[in-house]
Amino acid sequence: MMYWINGKPHDQLPVNDRAVQFGDGCFTTIWIEQSQAALLPLHIKRLQKSVEKLFMPTLDWLQLENHIRQVIAGCESGVLKVILSRGVGGRGYSHDGTGEPTQILSLSPYPDQYYTLRERGVSLEISPVSIGINPHLAGIKHLNRLEQVLIKHFIDQAKTDEVLVLDSDGLLVECCAANIFWRKGQNVYTPDLSQCGVDGVMRQHIIQLLEKSGYHLSCVMRYPEALAHADEVIICNSLMPVMAVNQIQAHKNQPAWQYPSRELYEYLLPECLRL
Repeated sequence: MMYWINGKPHDQLPVNDRAVQFGDGCFTTIWIEQSQAALLPLHIKRLQKSVEKLFMPTLDWLQLENHIRQVIAGCESGVLKVILSRGVGGRGYSHDGTGEPTQILSLSPYPDQYYTLRERGVSLEISPVSIGINPHLAGIKHLNRLEQVLIKHFIDQAKTDEVLVLDSDGLLVECCAANIFWRKGQNVYTPDLSQCGVDGVMRQHIIQLLEKSGYHLSCVMRYPEALAHADEVIICNSLMPVMAVNQIQAHKNQPAWQYPSRELYEYLLPECLRL
């Protein structure tokens, strides 16, 4: 893995950087293929929204894009992570006196397991760890990811592919590292993320695709039982980019919900790979 901090090759961060002290910042993860950053405009747009919501100083976005293109030049396949920290600051929560934002880029190999999972599909369980409701932070990918760290611990222990994540009211939100859609006939649904969750760039891309298709899309607030009678369930993120769900084990000692259909998946996959 290679790192750049503020445009220079470097892998050490000051201990008083607010990313270390408070998780004060945001990030995005970009699929790199043939030296191209997939959905880069959507990634930049979400970073801009995140910076605005976190009251961080604005950046030179053109400079950041140029740096991204320089870093990925010659990369045939990989993952670029872009982290924006508020920068170096004092001990307390106040960001008065904080310096310039810190830009951290890292380039790593593309996860091979995504090829396998895309081929065979995935199985889900329901996470025992829920995520808190916070409309101000909803949608953005901020650096406070402790909920996901705990959820991933459960995934590793349960040896499942992914999980359904609920909010503190028990409503469907997302997966640990993916968004979710489900289909019933020509109707497609995805959770409303106005209260919590990450509005993934692949989710945004799929919504744009569905708006131009014969499917009818709705963003809804539903309990997980809404998936029990779905014809099909898919999950997505910027790296997958989309995967079919084979089954969901919602309750122990009860039959799993099964999804043999691949209609929506087969419609979306070629479009999501054409980036």
